[in-house]
Amino acid sequence: MKTFLRLLQLSRPYHHYVPEYITYILLYTIFSLFSFTLVMPLMDALFVTGHQKVVTHLPGFSLSVEYFKDVFYYYLTYYVNTTGKFGMLVYVCMVILATVLLKNLFGWMSQKVLTRMRVNMVMRMREKLYHQFSDQSLRFFHHEQKGDLLSTISGDVVEVENSVVTSLQTIFRDPLQVIATFITLFILSHQLTLFTLLVFPISGYLISTITQRLKKKAVVSQSLLGRILNIAEETLSGIRIIKAFNGEGFMRRKFEKENSGFAHTVKSIQNQRELASPLSETMGVLVIIIIMIYAGNLILMGRSELNASAFIAYIALYFQIIAPAKNIANAFAIMPRGLAAGERVLRILDVPVTIQDKPDAKALPAFEKEITYQDVVFRYEQQDVLKNINLTIQKGKMVALVGKSGAGKSTMADLLPRFYDVTSGRITIDGQDIRDLRMYDVRALMGMVSQEAILFNDTVFNNIAFGQPNADKEAVIQAAKIANAHEFIVQLENGYDTSIGDRGMKLSGGQRQRLTIARAIFKNPPILILDEATSALDTESEKLVQDALDKLMENRTTVVIAHRLSTIQHAHEIVVLDKGEIKERGTHDELIALKGIYKRLVEMQEFK
Repeated sequence: MKTFLRLLQLSRPYHHYVPEYITYILLYTIFSLFSFTLVMPLMDALFVTGHQKVVTHLPGFSLSVEYFKDVFYYYLTYYVNTTGKFGMLVYVCMVILATVLLKNLFGWMSQKVLTRMRVNMVMRMREKLYHQFSDQSLRFFHHEQKGDLLSTISGDVVEVENSVVTSLQTIFRDPLQVIATFITLFILSHQLTLFTLLVFPISGYLISTITQRLKKKAVVSQSLLGRILNIAEETLSGIRIIKAFNGEGFMRRKFEKENSGFAHTVKSIQNQRELASPLSETMGVLVIIIIMIYAGNLILMGRSELNASAFIAYIALYFQIIAPAKNIANAFAIMPRGLAAGERVLRILDVPVTIQDKPDAKALPAFEKEITYQDVVFRYEQQDVLKNINLTIQKGKMVALVGKSGAGKSTMADLLPRFYDVTSGRITIDGQDIRDLRMYDVRALMGMVSQEAILFNDTVFNNIAFGQPNADKEAVIQAAKIANAHEFIVQLENGYDTSIGDRGMKLSGGQRQRLTIARAIFKNPPILILDEATSALDTESEKLVQDALDKLMENRTTVVIAHRLSTIQHAHEIVVLDKGEIKERGTHDELIALKGIYKRLVEMQEFK
């Protein structure tokens, strides 16, 4: 119930829905009951005389059930006296038709309200999940599998929509209809109704047992679906390696195992879910048969307050309970899977955003002097990745970070745009702690070119002008020319309007990297973070990309994560990291003269 109520809160504010929906559903229920209670005068008109109520004067208006009942019987008496039994039959049939039309009208209008509520809930759920993904620090993505996150925003949200949200109509409307029908039945015969209430808990117990089993299996099925998507995503991302190592069979068997387990669980869930509907219907019919036997015996013995037409109306009304009771049973049968999916959604939404602006965060209009790391410590899962880092980077200078894999180079660079926050110490820009500044302003100062060319499934133009929908075309072209990308772009099918495919797969490695450089040039940031952009390229592409990088770095403050000597030998300062600590620092010539770690790295060309 707690999960359901939290999911329901996503449709807030309620005042748009609740009063309107309650009004429509009450009218729907009232006219639904009218259409069945009119069976009594209809039967009297056809088969019985003298049983109908006689009202000879039109009553004065009052907002009560008795008033509308007397109005009905006034016209019923009128038609009996003026046109006979046939006129009475036509009158009753017209009233039944009117009540059915009104019932369906208000039912449709209530459904419109629920549809609006459903669409808004699902829309906000997806938006909140997407915002959560985009707002989280990189630490969050180390703990979550991409397949599970994709499963949550797609499969889990769809499951919530198909089960929990779809059940809203049943939960809000059908119980009210059942209660109202039971009240009407109690008015007709409290003796019979009290008897039937003794039988109902049996079917409720059977359905609740099925529901508990379904919820347990639903949790397992959603987890298996996440693993299936994760394997599929890994296959699509790593298809080249899979083929190179003849791993198709291994991955196929891995996928088939998870897929088979998912199919088996879903099959079991569907079988038990489908059992709820026929079970509830069978139990309802069984109750009606028991009522007919019990009531028939009372009527035959002359001990019942019901006449023949009232008894038929009573049975007709009881049949009216079967459909909503069946719907309620179905809702409780399909809801556990949706609630399990909802719990996965809420688990993601409940993860706190650890890196965000302070309430009093200050603006940073420009970068004027220096970047400083002061006693910086960064700890990841009880392990110190960086230890007591002290470093000052003057404006306009190029600083290179070198060291073996795992030395802390990328972490040190990632702390600057606040992809992570320091565990202790601080990083300042012009003397101001970046945690006290608006994150947007800090990141607006920086451009990044990573080792992996990260592009989007969009046009060349939109990739270069990423995040700026009204970008000037001439500025985009100029950035492409500086990045040595214009020449190959104009040779593409649609030039700058060519779609480059998923992750830019329609382009070569060198072309993709030059587009990322053009993107950084277009942003024109005062601070650059370069994670060796040439290490994965062939010689010709490397030369073009390195030339573009040299143009990009002119008159900018640059932090380079170095993998190759050619990238950093002209750096103003080279910082050598080892096991999270700064071991050496200086120019290329100074570090070679030290004959320490840097010299060994140069000799081994182990710039990673």
